[in-house]
Amino acid sequence: MAPLNVCMVGTGEYTTGFVGGGASGSDKKVGVVGLTLFDLRRRGKVGNLSMVGTSGNKFPGIREHLNKNISQVYNGLDTSFESFPANDQRDPEAYKKAIDALAPGDAITIFTPDPTHFPIAMYAIERGIHVMITKPAVKLLSEHQQLLEASKKHGVFVYIEHHKRFDPAYADARHRALKTLGEFNYFYSYMSQPKSQLETFKSWAGKESDISYYLNSHHIDVNESMVPDYKPIKVTGSASTGIATGLGCVKETEDTITLVVDWEKKDGSGRRATGVYTASWTAPQKAGVHSNQYFHYMASNGEVRVNQAKRGYDVTEDETGLTWYNPFYMKYAPDESGDFAGQGGYGYVSFEKFVDAITALKDGKASLDDLDKRGLPTLKNTIATGAILEAGRRSLDENRSIQIIEKDGKWELK
Repeated sequence: MAPLNVCMVGTGEYTTGFVGGGASGSDKKVGVVGLTLFDLRRRGKVGNLSMVGTSGNKFPGIREHLNKNISQVYNGLDTSFESFPANDQRDPEAYKKAIDALAPGDAITIFTPDPTHFPIAMYAIERGIHVMITKPAVKLLSEHQQLLEASKKHGVFVYIEHHKRFDPAYADARHRALKTLGEFNYFYSYMSQPKSQLETFKSWAGKESDISYYLNSHHIDVNESMVPDYKPIKVTGSASTGIATGLGCVKETEDTITLVVDWEKKDGSGRRATGVYTASWTAPQKAGVHSNQYFHYMASNGEVRVNQAKRGYDVTEDETGLTWYNPFYMKYAPDESGDFAGQGGYGYVSFEKFVDAITALKDGKASLDDLDKRGLPTLKNTIATGAILEAGRRSLDENRSIQIIEKDGKWELK
Protein backbone atom coordinates (compact mmCIF):
# COMPACT_ATOMS: atom_id res chain seq x y z
CA MET A 1 0.00 0.00 0.00
CA ALA A 2 1.25 3.50 -0.85
CA PRO A 3 2.47 5.55 2.13
CA LEU A 4 0.15 8.05 3.74
CA ASN A 5 -0.09 11.54 2.21
CA VAL A 6 -0.32 14.30 4.82
CA CYS A 7 -1.25 17.98 4.71
CA MET A 8 0.04 20.18 7.52
CA VAL A 9 -2.56 22.84 8.36
CA GLY A 10 -0.85 25.75 10.09
CA THR A 11 2.64 27.13 9.40
CA GLY A 12 3.65 28.56 12.78
CA GLU A 13 6.04 27.70 15.59
CA TYR A 14 4.94 24.13 16.17
CA THR A 15 4.89 23.18 12.49
CA THR A 16 7.96 25.01 11.15
CA GLY A 17 9.62 26.91 13.99
CA PHE A 18 9.27 30.03 11.80
CA VAL A 19 7.88 32.99 13.77
CA GLY A 20 7.97 36.69 12.93
CA GLY A 21 10.24 36.25 9.92
CA GLY A 22 12.81 33.99 11.57
CA ALA A 23 13.46 31.09 13.93
CA SER A 24 11.32 30.97 17.06
CA GLY A 25 12.89 32.13 20.29
CA SER A 26 11.50 29.05 22.07
CA ASP A 27 12.90 25.53 22.23
CA LYS A 28 11.14 24.71 18.94
CA LYS A 29 13.41 26.69 16.63
CA VAL A 30 12.91 24.20 13.77
CA GLY A 31 9.43 23.13 14.78
CA VAL A 32 8.07 19.66 15.46
CA VAL A 33 5.41 18.75 12.90
CA GLY A 34 7.36 19.46 9.73
CA LEU A 35 10.64 17.96 10.90
CA THR A 36 8.92 14.80 12.15
CA LEU A 37 6.96 14.30 8.94
CA PHE A 38 10.00 14.98 6.75
CA ASP A 39 11.84 12.25 8.63
CA LEU A 40 8.85 9.87 8.49
CA ARG A 41 8.86 10.44 4.71
CA ARG A 42 12.57 9.57 4.63
CA ARG A 43 11.68 6.35 6.46
CA GLY A 44 8.91 5.53 3.98
CA LYS A 45 6.02 5.91 6.42
CA VAL A 46 4.47 8.95 4.73
CA GLY A 47 4.38 10.04 1.10
CA ASN A 48 3.51 13.44 -0.36
CA LEU A 49 3.48 16.37 2.04
CA SER A 50 1.73 19.71 1.75
CA MET A 51 1.37 22.74 3.99
CA VAL A 52 -1.35 25.36 4.22
CA GLY A 53 -1.54 28.73 5.94
CA THR A 54 -3.50 31.91 5.43
CA SER A 55 -0.77 34.03 3.83
CA GLY A 56 1.22 32.61 0.94
CA ASN A 57 3.87 35.29 1.20
CA LYS A 58 5.35 33.45 4.20
CA PHE A 59 6.30 30.36 2.21
CA PRO A 60 9.54 31.63 0.63
CA GLY A 61 10.84 32.49 4.10
CA ILE A 62 9.64 29.17 5.52
CA ARG A 63 11.36 27.20 2.75
CA GLU A 64 14.60 29.10 3.28
CA HIS A 65 14.34 28.53 7.05
CA LEU A 66 13.71 24.78 6.64
CA ASN A 67 16.53 24.39 4.13
CA LYS A 68 19.02 26.20 6.34
CA ASN A 69 18.02 24.63 9.65
CA ILE A 70 16.93 21.13 8.59
CA SER A 71 18.27 20.15 5.15
CA GLN A 72 21.71 21.61 5.77
CA VAL A 73 21.86 20.13 9.27
CA TYR A 74 20.55 16.60 8.64
CA ASN A 75 22.37 15.30 5.53
CA GLY A 76 20.11 17.03 3.03
CA LEU A 77 16.84 15.81 4.57
CA ASP A 78 14.14 16.58 1.99
CA THR A 79 11.97 19.46 3.21
CA SER A 80 9.96 19.92 0.02
CA PHE A 81 6.19 20.35 0.21
CA GLU A 82 3.30 21.69 -1.84
CA SER A 83 1.97 24.94 -0.41
CA PHE A 84 -1.44 26.63 -0.21
CA PRO A 85 -2.30 29.42 -0.99
CA ALA A 86 -0.01 30.76 -3.70
CA ASN A 87 2.84 33.02 -2.61
CA ASP A 88 1.00 36.14 -3.79
CA GLN A 89 -2.31 35.29 -2.13
CA ARG A 90 -3.97 35.52 1.26
CA ASP A 91 -6.85 33.13 1.88
CA PRO A 92 -8.17 32.24 5.37
CA GLU A 93 -9.99 29.26 3.81
CA ALA A 94 -7.06 27.92 1.80
CA TYR A 95 -7.29 24.76 3.91
CA LYS A 96 -10.33 23.73 1.88
CA LYS A 97 -8.39 23.69 -1.38
CA ALA A 98 -5.52 21.87 0.32
CA ILE A 99 -7.85 19.20 1.76
CA ASP A 100 -9.66 18.87 -1.56
CA ALA A 101 -6.30 18.03 -3.14
CA LEU A 102 -6.06 14.94 -0.90
CA ALA A 103 -7.77 11.59 -1.45
CA PRO A 104 -10.00 9.76 1.07
CA GLY A 105 -7.73 7.89 3.46
CA ASP A 106 -5.06 10.62 3.48
CA ALA A 107 -4.49 12.73 6.60
CA ILE A 108 -4.07 16.25 7.93
CA THR A 109 -2.48 17.75 11.02
CA ILE A 110 -4.12 20.84 12.53
CA PHE A 111 -1.84 23.23 14.41
CA THR A 112 -3.80 26.47 14.23
CA PRO A 113 -5.55 28.78 16.74
CA ASP A 114 -8.08 26.91 18.89
CA PRO A 115 -11.32 28.37 17.40
CA THR A 116 -10.32 27.14 13.92
CA HIS A 117 -9.91 23.47 14.89
CA PHE A 118 -13.57 22.55 14.57
CA PRO A 119 -14.35 23.84 11.04
CA ILE A 120 -11.08 22.50 9.62
CA ALA A 121 -11.48 19.08 11.26
CA MET A 122 -15.13 18.75 10.22
CA TYR A 123 -14.33 19.70 6.63
CA ALA A 124 -11.68 16.98 6.51
CA ILE A 125 -13.76 14.32 8.27
CA GLU A 126 -16.67 14.78 5.87
CA ARG A 127 -14.27 14.06 3.00
CA GLY A 128 -12.88 10.88 4.51
CA ILE A 129 -9.60 12.42 5.67
CA HIS A 130 -7.98 11.25 8.92
CA VAL A 131 -7.20 14.04 11.37
CA MET A 132 -4.65 14.93 14.03
CA ILE A 133 -5.54 18.00 16.10
CA THR A 134 -3.21 19.77 18.48
CA LYS A 135 -4.57 20.00 21.99
CA PRO A 136 -7.13 21.13 22.93
CA ALA A 137 -9.23 19.31 20.35
CA VAL A 138 -11.82 22.09 20.34
CA LYS A 139 -13.00 24.73 22.80
CA LEU A 140 -16.59 23.53 23.18
CA LEU A 141 -17.85 20.20 24.48
CA SER A 142 -20.66 20.28 21.91
CA GLU A 143 -18.12 20.54 19.08
CA HIS A 144 -16.09 17.66 20.52
CA GLN A 145 -19.18 15.45 20.43
CA GLN A 146 -20.10 16.57 16.91
CA LEU A 147 -16.64 15.61 15.67
CA LEU A 148 -16.91 12.25 17.44
CA GLU A 149 -20.22 11.45 15.75
CA ALA A 150 -18.94 12.60 12.35
CA SER A 151 -15.77 10.50 12.68
CA LYS A 152 -17.87 7.41 13.38
CA LYS A 153 -20.18 8.16 10.46
CA HIS A 154 -17.35 8.61 7.97
CA GLY A 155 -15.07 5.93 9.42
CA VAL A 156 -12.06 8.19 9.95
CA PHE A 157 -9.51 8.33 12.76
CA VAL A 158 -9.30 11.54 14.79
CA TYR A 159 -6.36 11.80 17.16
CA ILE A 160 -5.54 14.57 19.62
CA GLU A 161 -1.84 15.35 19.88
CA HIS A 162 -1.53 14.88 23.65
CA HIS A 163 2.18 14.05 23.49
CA LYS A 164 2.64 13.95 27.28
CA ARG A 165 0.93 10.54 27.22
CA PHE A 166 4.10 9.26 25.55
CA ASP A 167 6.60 10.86 27.91
CA PRO A 168 8.26 7.71 29.35
CA ALA A 169 7.99 8.91 32.96
CA TYR A 170 4.34 9.93 32.57
CA ALA A 171 3.51 6.68 30.74
CA ASP A 172 5.16 4.62 33.48
CA ALA A 173 3.32 6.60 36.16
CA ARG A 174 0.03 5.99 34.37
CA HIS A 175 0.73 2.24 34.25
CA ARG A 176 1.45 2.16 37.99
CA ALA A 177 -1.67 4.21 38.74
CA LEU A 178 -3.80 1.78 36.77
CA LYS A 179 -2.22 -1.40 38.13
CA THR A 180 -0.95 -0.94 41.68
CA LEU A 181 -1.73 2.40 43.32
CA GLY A 182 -5.40 1.81 44.10
CA GLU A 183 -8.24 4.33 44.12
CA PHE A 184 -7.75 7.85 42.82
CA ASN A 185 -7.74 10.46 45.58
CA TYR A 186 -5.83 13.62 44.56
CA PHE A 187 -3.97 15.08 41.56
CA TYR A 188 -2.08 18.36 41.40
CA SER A 189 -0.23 19.69 38.35
CA TYR A 190 1.61 22.82 37.29
CA MET A 191 2.78 23.83 33.83
CA SER A 192 4.18 27.17 32.72
CA GLN A 193 6.02 29.01 29.99
CA PRO A 194 7.92 32.32 30.11
CA LYS A 195 6.46 35.74 29.37
CA SER A 196 8.17 35.72 25.96
CA GLN A 197 5.48 33.31 24.76
CA LEU A 198 2.93 36.08 25.12
CA GLU A 199 4.74 37.90 22.33
CA THR A 200 4.55 34.77 20.15
CA PHE A 201 0.86 34.31 20.96
CA LYS A 202 -0.20 37.96 21.19
CA SER A 203 -2.43 37.69 18.11
CA TRP A 204 -4.77 35.28 19.93
CA ALA A 205 -3.90 35.31 23.64
CA GLY A 206 -6.95 36.34 25.66
CA LYS A 207 -8.97 36.88 22.48
CA GLU A 208 -9.43 33.42 21.02
CA SER A 209 -8.19 31.17 23.81
CA ASP A 210 -6.45 31.10 27.19
CA ILE A 211 -3.55 29.50 29.03
CA SER A 212 -5.74 26.77 30.52
CA TYR A 213 -6.75 25.47 27.09
CA TYR A 214 -3.13 25.73 25.96
CA LEU A 215 -1.25 24.20 28.91
CA ASN A 216 -3.66 22.71 31.46
CA SER A 217 -4.87 20.46 28.64
CA HIS A 218 -1.64 18.42 28.99
CA HIS A 219 -2.09 17.34 32.58
CA ILE A 220 -5.86 17.11 32.57
CA ASP A 221 -5.52 14.57 29.76
CA VAL A 222 -2.81 12.68 31.65
CA ASN A 223 -5.06 12.55 34.70
CA GLU A 224 -8.04 11.42 32.60
CA SER A 225 -5.94 8.63 31.10
CA MET A 226 -4.90 7.46 34.59
CA VAL A 227 -8.43 7.15 36.00
CA PRO A 228 -10.77 5.56 33.42
CA ASP A 229 -13.15 4.49 36.22
CA TYR A 230 -13.78 8.12 37.25
CA LYS A 231 -15.57 11.04 35.62
CA PRO A 232 -15.45 14.80 36.35
CA ILE A 233 -18.62 16.24 37.86
CA LYS A 234 -17.80 19.83 38.88
CA VAL A 235 -15.23 22.49 37.87
CA THR A 236 -14.34 25.73 39.63
CA GLY A 237 -11.91 28.14 38.00
CA SER A 238 -9.69 30.84 39.48
CA ALA A 239 -7.35 33.23 37.68
CA SER A 240 -4.76 35.92 38.29
CA THR A 241 -4.33 38.93 36.01
CA GLY A 242 -2.18 42.00 35.45
CA ILE A 243 1.11 40.80 33.99
CA ALA A 244 -0.09 39.87 30.49
CA THR A 245 -2.07 43.08 30.10
CA GLY A 246 1.01 45.03 31.19
CA LEU A 247 2.86 43.39 28.30
CA GLY A 248 0.30 44.60 25.77
CA CYS A 249 -2.19 41.74 25.71
CA VAL A 250 -5.93 42.46 25.72
CA LYS A 251 -7.55 43.07 29.09
CA GLU A 252 -9.29 39.67 29.05
CA THR A 253 -5.94 37.84 29.17
CA GLU A 254 -5.39 35.88 32.38
CA ASP A 255 -1.82 35.28 33.58
CA THR A 256 -2.34 32.05 35.50
CA ILE A 257 -5.42 29.83 35.62
CA THR A 258 -6.20 27.14 38.19
CA LEU A 259 -9.05 24.65 37.79
CA VAL A 260 -10.33 22.65 40.75
CA VAL A 261 -12.19 19.55 39.58
CA ASP A 262 -14.36 17.12 41.54
CA TRP A 263 -14.13 13.56 40.20
CA GLU A 264 -16.54 10.75 41.03
CA LYS A 265 -16.19 7.00 40.55
CA LYS A 266 -18.51 5.70 37.84
CA ASP A 267 -19.72 2.66 39.81
CA GLY A 268 -22.15 4.67 41.94
CA SER A 269 -20.16 4.05 45.15
CA GLY A 270 -19.94 7.75 45.87
CA ARG A 271 -16.14 7.67 46.01
CA ARG A 272 -14.76 11.14 45.19
CA ALA A 273 -11.37 12.59 44.22
CA THR A 274 -9.95 16.08 43.61
CA GLY A 275 -7.89 17.38 40.71
CA VAL A 276 -6.10 20.75 40.76
CA TYR A 277 -4.55 21.97 37.49
CA THR A 278 -2.55 25.21 37.23
CA ALA A 279 -1.14 26.78 34.06
CA SER A 280 0.71 30.07 33.49
CA TRP A 281 2.38 31.88 30.62
CA THR A 282 3.89 34.60 32.80
CA ALA A 283 6.80 32.64 34.30
CA PRO A 284 10.20 34.39 34.53
CA GLN A 285 12.11 34.89 31.30
CA LYS A 286 15.31 33.26 32.55
CA ALA A 287 13.97 30.46 34.71
CA GLY A 288 16.31 27.96 33.06
CA VAL A 289 13.48 25.94 31.52
CA HIS A 290 11.13 26.76 28.68
CA SER A 291 8.33 24.79 30.30
CA ASN A 292 7.96 23.87 33.95
CA GLN A 293 5.91 20.68 34.11
CA TYR A 294 5.24 18.45 37.07
CA PHE A 295 2.47 16.63 38.89
CA HIS A 296 1.64 14.80 42.10
CA TYR A 297 -0.83 11.89 42.00
CA MET A 298 -2.08 10.34 45.25
CA ALA A 299 -4.17 7.17 45.50
CA SER A 300 -5.30 4.77 48.21
CA ASN A 301 -2.19 2.59 48.03
CA GLY A 302 0.54 5.06 47.08
CA GLU A 303 1.52 8.21 45.24
CA VAL A 304 3.57 9.44 42.27
CA ARG A 305 5.57 12.65 41.90
CA VAL A 306 7.01 13.56 38.49
CA ASN A 307 9.05 16.68 37.71
CA GLN A 308 9.82 16.81 34.00
CA ALA A 309 11.26 20.34 33.95
CA LYS A 310 14.69 19.46 35.36
CA ARG A 311 15.67 16.03 34.07
CA GLY A 312 19.22 15.78 35.33
CA TYR A 313 20.57 17.53 32.22
CA ASP A 314 21.68 21.13 32.54
CA VAL A 315 23.93 23.37 30.46
CA THR A 316 25.63 26.56 31.63
CA GLU A 317 26.75 29.18 29.08
CA ASP A 318 28.26 32.62 29.53
CA GLU A 319 25.45 34.48 27.75
CA THR A 320 22.37 32.50 28.78
CA GLY A 321 23.37 31.15 32.17
CA LEU A 322 21.98 27.86 33.51
CA THR A 323 19.46 26.03 31.31
CA TRP A 324 17.69 22.69 31.68
CA TYR A 325 17.05 21.25 28.21
CA ASN A 326 14.51 18.60 27.25
CA PRO A 327 15.90 16.32 24.50
CA PHE A 328 13.46 13.66 25.68
CA TYR A 329 10.68 15.56 23.87
CA MET A 330 12.51 16.40 20.63
CA LYS A 331 16.19 15.56 20.27
CA TYR A 332 17.58 17.87 17.61
CA ALA A 333 21.21 16.71 17.73
CA PRO A 334 22.06 14.58 14.65
CA ASP A 335 23.52 11.08 14.91
CA GLU A 336 27.11 10.10 14.12
CA SER A 337 26.27 10.00 10.40
CA GLY A 338 24.67 13.42 10.40
CA ASP A 339 21.08 12.19 10.09
CA PHE A 340 18.17 13.29 12.26
CA ALA A 341 18.18 11.06 15.35
CA GLY A 342 15.16 12.14 17.38
CA GLN A 343 12.87 9.21 16.60
CA GLY A 344 12.70 8.21 20.28
CA GLY A 345 11.53 11.61 21.54
CA TYR A 346 7.96 11.51 22.81
CA GLY A 347 7.07 14.45 20.56
CA TYR A 348 8.11 12.38 17.53
CA VAL A 349 6.53 9.19 18.92
CA SER A 350 3.16 10.93 19.17
CA PHE A 351 3.15 11.56 15.40
CA GLU A 352 4.44 8.11 14.50
CA LYS A 353 1.65 6.49 16.52
CA PHE A 354 -0.89 8.56 14.54
CA VAL A 355 0.61 7.43 11.23
CA ASP A 356 0.90 3.79 12.35
CA ALA A 357 -2.71 3.76 13.59
CA ILE A 358 -4.00 4.96 10.22
CA THR A 359 -1.86 2.37 8.44
CA ALA A 360 -3.29 -0.39 10.67
CA LEU A 361 -6.80 0.88 9.98
CA LYS A 362 -6.28 0.96 6.21
CA ASP A 363 -4.63 -2.49 6.23
CA GLY A 364 -7.59 -3.95 8.09
CA LYS A 365 -5.46 -4.79 11.12
CA ALA A 366 -7.42 -2.54 13.48
CA SER A 367 -10.84 -0.90 13.73
CA LEU A 368 -11.68 2.51 15.17
CA ASP A 369 -12.92 0.73 18.31
CA ASP A 370 -9.60 -1.11 18.55
CA LEU A 371 -7.71 2.18 18.39
CA ASP A 372 -9.88 3.59 21.19
CA LYS A 373 -9.18 0.51 23.32
CA ARG A 374 -5.43 0.94 22.87
CA GLY A 375 -5.65 4.03 25.04
CA LEU A 376 -4.57 6.42 22.31
CA PRO A 377 -5.70 10.06 22.72
CA THR A 378 -8.71 9.73 20.42
CA LEU A 379 -11.81 11.89 20.53
CA LYS A 380 -13.57 9.27 22.65
CA ASN A 381 -10.67 9.01 25.10
CA THR A 382 -10.30 12.77 25.60
CA ILE A 383 -13.91 13.89 26.04
CA ALA A 384 -13.60 14.42 29.81
CA THR A 385 -10.65 16.72 29.17
CA GLY A 386 -12.74 18.70 26.70
CA ALA A 387 -15.58 18.98 29.22
CA ILE A 388 -13.25 20.19 32.00
CA LEU A 389 -11.58 22.82 29.81
CA GLU A 390 -14.83 24.40 28.65
CA ALA A 391 -16.30 24.18 32.16
CA GLY A 392 -13.23 25.99 33.47
CA ARG A 393 -13.62 28.77 30.93
CA ARG A 394 -17.31 29.13 31.77
CA SER A 395 -16.56 29.10 35.49
CA LEU A 396 -14.22 32.06 35.06
CA ASP A 397 -16.62 33.93 32.78
CA GLU A 398 -19.72 33.29 34.91
CA ASN A 399 -18.04 33.43 38.34
CA ARG A 400 -19.54 30.13 39.50
CA SER A 401 -18.87 26.42 39.58
CA ILE A 402 -19.97 24.45 36.51
CA GLN A 403 -21.55 21.00 36.74
CA ILE A 404 -20.58 18.27 34.24
CA ILE A 405 -23.36 15.80 33.48
CA GLU A 406 -22.68 12.52 31.65
CA LYS A 407 -25.43 10.01 30.90
CA ASP A 408 -25.29 7.14 28.43
CA GLY A 409 -22.24 8.62 26.75
CA LYS A 410 -23.75 12.07 26.25
CA TRP A 411 -22.10 14.99 28.01
CA GLU A 412 -23.37 18.46 28.92
CA LEU A 413 -22.48 21.40 31.16
CA LYS A 414 -24.82 23.12 33.61
